Amino acid sequence: MERMMEPSLTDIDDMIVHEKMQAALEHQNEAWADGMADGIEPEIIADAAIALAMRETVRLHGEEGAEAMLNSLRERMLAGEFSPERTIQ
Repeated sequence: MERMMEPSLTDIDDMIVHEKMQAALEHQNEAWADGMADGIEPEIIADAAIALAMRETVRLHGEEGAEAMLNSLRERMLAGEFSPERTIQ
């Protein structure tokens, strides 16, 4: 009989981070929908969300950390990660 492999602590941590990310995205989607329902244009909602995220990132990680995050986001954007046409397999 083959024994099932127990998930490592790293695997468990990764799952927890993934679940938290999913919950955070759900909250963001609800806030976006609320803003749209209040008549706020999507461009304004997006700009406000990015500005808030940058303020928090600078507060938590400093300007160099925020710049590193922006560079990472730029690379991910250019790779198509955020494209609405992107399909996940």
